[in-house]
Amino acid sequence: MSVLAMILAGGEGRGLGVLTADRAEAAVPFGGKYRLIDFSLSNCVNSGIYNVGVLTQYQPRSLNDHIAIGKPWDLDRARGGVRLLQPYQRVRGAVGAWQDGTADAVRFNLEFVTENDTEHVLVLAGDHIYKMDYNALLDVHVAKNADVTIGVRSVNPHDAQRFGMVTLDSDGRISYFKEKPKRTRRSQASMGIYAFKREFLLQWLSGKGLTQHDFGRDVLPSLVQHANVYGHNYQGYWADVGTIQSYFEANMALLGETPMLDLYDPDWVIHTRSQERPAVYVGDQARVDGNLLCDGCRVDGTVTRSVISPGVYIAPGAIVRDSILMNDTVVGEGAIVDRVIADKGVIIGAGAQVGANGDNTPNHLSPTRLNTGITVIGKRTQIPADISIGRNVEIFRNLPAAIFAKEGVKSGETITG
Repeated sequence: MSVLAMILAGGEGRGLGVLTADRAEAAVPFGGKYRLIDFSLSNCVNSGIYNVGVLTQYQPRSLNDHIAIGKPWDLDRARGGVRLLQPYQRVRGAVGAWQDGTADAVRFNLEFVTENDTEHVLVLAGDHIYKMDYNALLDVHVAKNADVTIGVRSVNPHDAQRFGMVTLDSDGRISYFKEKPKRTRRSQASMGIYAFKREFLLQWLSGKGLTQHDFGRDVLPSLVQHANVYGHNYQGYWADVGTIQSYFEANMALLGETPMLDLYDPDWVIHTRSQERPAVYVGDQARVDGNLLCDGCRVDGTVTRSVISPGVYIAPGAIVRDSILMNDTVVGEGAIVDRVIADKGVIIGAGAQVGANGDNTPNHLSPTRLNTGITVIGKRTQIPADISIGRNVEIFRNLPAAIFAKEGVKSGETITG
């Protein structure tokens, strides 16, 4: 069958705070060397789908730089390949001139869909972590002669407010769809993976669905009532990392003895744009235990249960525990870093203690987002030497050491500059 994949990669990702201050959620680093969008792109090519459109909107520069012409995914092709579809204003000054949701993102690019003479359109989220052969879902889609087929999986009902919750009849037909309900007894959630008959998608988004801006909130609840909508149950690992806690947990899950997400499977490689870096260096006084250490990082201190990205340097006497350090972060001599997510190029001064105290006061500005002891530091911020910074702290990007008070930062505070 012929398939066009449309990857929705323009989300702002507010739940990730400073990590998405200047990048789309799909471009957030993950697992040391990857970005979130690498998983949907790799799933496409591993499923034999080489015709892909990536729909961008919010802060697309780093995403554009990462994907470029698609060479790491074998998508640099004259026919098909990957196309970066940028947002645009349809009618100058008119209401609705800018796209306002996931369905709008596809609607604004219906000309691209029309130009690709395929039987089916696969609409994917660009910010989920999973490995999936899309052919299994597409086979169900064709066998049921469905207008739409949705990838679904079981989730904890306590997390239902984060997902579109569904009910499947005995034959797999979806009879109920509710986006992010506050309460529900249902346990089956939409994965944000939708297979459409191409002609049906074109007709709906240019006709009856003209006033429907978002797939989960508007389109799919309506389609359940008016079209043949089926579900495909997926049993493998899948994570929506749209919150700091879920992002942290998904990274830490990679450190298990037998992680549910196997990044070392030669039959299902997760491709990414890689930089040329030297091998990992571990000094003779270093101690490392249960980490992911990426190319170009140098460890002279102690690192346990952490994800260490390319180019990170951990100085002698420094201790890093249960943390995620992104590219080119530096941890100075004698510093202690505990349950910290540090974005790219962060400098943590010698003797600093970040997240090292036992006060677990929730963040004052975002108590539901930062309340489990994780401290997040934005890109290229400089943490001064010998300072103490508590837990559940959020520190904005590009801050110089001079702006920090000598007495440090208490748990639950937010530092904006």
